[in-house]
Amino acid sequence: MKKNFLIDKTFGKFIIVGIINTVVGTGIMFAFYNLLHFDYWISSAANYFFGSILSFFLNKYFTFQYHERSWKVILKFTVNILVCYFLAYGLAKPFALFILSSQPKVIQENVAMAFGMCFFVILNYAGQRFWAFKKNDSKEDTHN
Repeated sequence: MKKNFLIDKTFGKFIIVGIINTVVGTGIMFAFYNLLHFDYWISSAANYFFGSILSFFLNKYFTFQYHERSWKVILKFTVNILVCYFLAYGLAKPFALFILSSQPKVIQENVAMAFGMCFFVILNYAGQRFWAFKKNDSKEDTHN
């Protein structure tokens, strides 16, 4: 029987890791923005810089039980995080600015960061599961 394509045991573990990362990263992001007065991009980037370090180890070993040790997996994880970050937050900001155009900038950007987090989770799970930590289940040789 074929495994469920998107939802399986890794999804639940990813959510647990995500909750831990959300608590840590969101606190960092909103503190950078609201307390330290860094801009939107620096604040959201701080969230993913610190959260990604934690995420790498928790998802690699706990969620996906991926035990290969190589620079390639670190590079793939990093590329995945960067692509997901810029895509999610790049889409979230204009979306929030559009729907909240009558609100003050601080409201628009706080909501944009929250939207960006949601977009990021979806993209990041897919990228980690199907690319960064994808296990080579078959021994078939594929020629590229």
